[in-house]
Amino acid sequence: MSNEYRMSQTRLDELQDELNYLKTTRSDEVAEQIKIARGFGDLSENSEYDEAKNEQGKLYSRIAELEEVLQHAVVVDESAADNDTVTIGCKVTVADAQGNVLPKAYKIVGSQESDPMNGIISEESPFGKALMGAKEGQTVTVEAPSGEITYVVKKIER
Repeated sequence: MSNEYRMSQTRLDELQDELNYLKTTRSDEVAEQIKIARGFGDLSENSEYDEAKNEQGKLYSRIAELEEVLQHAVVVDESAADNDTVTIGCKVTVADAQGNVLPKAYKIVGSQESDPMNGIISEESPFGKALMGAKEGQTVTVEAPSGEITYVVKKIER
């Protein structure tokens, strides 16, 4: 079975919009770049043509990636989640082993929505995996490159 890509309806809509843009507007722009570059002469020494073809390759690659994700997307109904368990869509406040509460709450999301620099953590990351299913007051252990790190779930918000 193929991977499932769990995400919110909002993220699914964003990816669909991006795919539509790439297949229509952006595809036409790249085709025009190639057409213009062909007019510059010998294709074997034409850097504009090479660049346009590279851009076309990147475009087709992104389109294929988006089609794969959208084909296997599973929309998570965040409102139906259990309120006292860490699931996709909740915000989690944790403390380290010494009881120091970390400065920000982390939002747990599907892999296609993560933004770790802004506290948006994928359910598939080591930290996200450790938190999934935990309840307030529960201790979780995260496998990190430097070794195991222990956290205590302090608060779960929807």
